[in-house]
Amino acid sequence: MNSLVTVGGITTPDTQLARKAVSLVHRVHSETMMNHLHRTWWFSEFLGRKRGLKYDREAVYLASLLHDLGLTDEYAADNRFEVDGADAASRFLIAEGYSDSKAQLVWDAIALHSSAGIADRRESEVALVHMGAHVDVMGLRIDEITPGLIDDTLVLYPRLGFKTAFQEALAEIARKKPHTAIGTGLADIGRRHVHGLEIPDVCDLLDHAPFES
Repeated sequence: MNSLVTVGGITTPDTQLARKAVSLVHRVHSETMMNHLHRTWWFSEFLGRKRGLKYDREAVYLASLLHDLGLTDEYAADNRFEVDGADAASRFLIAEGYSDSKAQLVWDAIALHSSAGIADRRESEVALVHMGAHVDVMGLRIDEITPGLIDDTLVLYPRLGFKTAFQEALAEIARKKPHTAIGTGLADIGRRHVHGLEIPDVCDLLDHAPFES
C-alpha cells in the first residue's frame, strides 16, 4: 500500500522511515486496528493545524502509527501495553537510525497516549497523539475538526467494527496482565469483558497497606 495519502489538501509525511513504519503496522495489526492508527494521525494533524501548533509532523505520524504495538502478539511484554508499545517503537526507530532525542519524544507520546491530564500538558507531539487517539476512541474534541475532514478520513480508513475490536484487544491484555490494569481504564474493560477476572481495587490496596492507619 502506498503510504502517501492526501485528505483536504494535507499529505502524509513521505520519508523512508514513515514508509517502513506503515509496513510494520500493516504486518502486525488487523485492518480494523490499522485503520485506527491512521485515523489517529489524521485527527492529530487536523487538531494541530486548527490550534496553530508547531510540531514535528514525522514524529507525530510515527507515534500515531506505532502507538498500539503493545496490543499485538509480537510486541506485548510484561508492562502496561502503552509502555510495551513505546519500548517496541523506540527499538524500531533507533535501529532505523532515528535520533535518540526524537525516539524519546515518540516514546513519551506512545507511553502517555492514554494519560489524560498529563499528555495534553506535554510537548505538542505528545499532546497531539493523545488527542488524536481520543477523537477516534471516544469522540473527544471532535467538534474542533471540520465534519467533511472526518467523513473523508472515514472513507479512507473505515471503522470496520472498531469499538468491539478495540475492547476485545484491551480485554485480552487485562486477562493476561491484570496487574497492569490496576487504577486504569483497562480495569473497566477487564471487569466488563473477562468473566471472573479479579483486578484489585485501589481502595483495597490502600486498606491493606502494611501500616496501622
